[in-house]
Amino acid sequence: MIGKIIKQISNDYTVKTDRIHICKARGKFRNQSITPLVGDEVVINDENYILEIRPRKNKLRRPPIANIDIAVIITSLKKPDFSSNLLDKLLNIIEYNEVKPVIIFTKKDLLDDEEYQKLKPYIDYYSKIYEVYMNDEIDKIKKIFKGKVSVFTGQSGAGKSTLLNKINPNLNLKTNEISEALNRGKHTTRHTELLEIEGGLVADTPGFSAIDFKDMTNDDIRDNFIEFDEFKGECEFRDCSHTHEKKCKVKEKVADGTILKSRYENYLKFIGR
Repeated sequence: MIGKIIKQISNDYTVKTDRIHICKARGKFRNQSITPLVGDEVVINDENYILEIRPRKNKLRRPPIANIDIAVIITSLKKPDFSSNLLDKLLNIIEYNEVKPVIIFTKKDLLDDEEYQKLKPYIDYYSKIYEVYMNDEIDKIKKIFKGKVSVFTGQSGAGKSTLLNKINPNLNLKTNEISEALNRGKHTTRHTELLEIEGGLVADTPGFSAIDFKDMTNDDIRDNFIEFDEFKGECEFRDCSHTHEKKCKVKEKVADGTILKSRYENYLKFIGR
């Protein structure tokens, strides 16, 4: 039988065919580079063992999930405070893994007017190059899930479970208050699971306890700042790193404000400059 893994807790995999199976993975996977992930299409037998993992189109390492269409990045504007560094890391890693990113900004209602005006240039800029929503645009947000496998990710405490509960109150996912002392959320989700929402499947995950650029080169990081692509052909050198080169169009666009300065500064941090 062929089914999709919709949940993993420890060594138990919930596989959906025309019904639900609780499966174990065959021992052979321990000695292979590939192991079953939520989102995988798998072949199982009558004894509820996973025999084969069918080819994947993509995967993420953290959270561990495969065959994703959309990564929905929940980004808090306050409590926890907005972090362009974290958002740009997530965007870069998601782009590298050939998943479409969608940004949802949360907690705008906690900002006073002065705070909002400081953050508005960031919101406007990301809106130019990515699909962006505010978390009160529930009707618009619901439409992005239809027929898709989506993953929710972002800061702990940014409101992932809260937003999922707004989209479908029947989920009743656990939420927690923000830890004021740490300015970050307490983890409330302990496993990865695909939930049926709005005609698609959405993964509620533990989020990113740590993220890094594992397996990515500096060139990979450069190439996944997608707005750089528009101008790199105008640089003096074809393989311009957009760092020390004198005739660099990307640096010109940073200087004139076309490219957001924080994006460029984060790029330099990511490649160790």
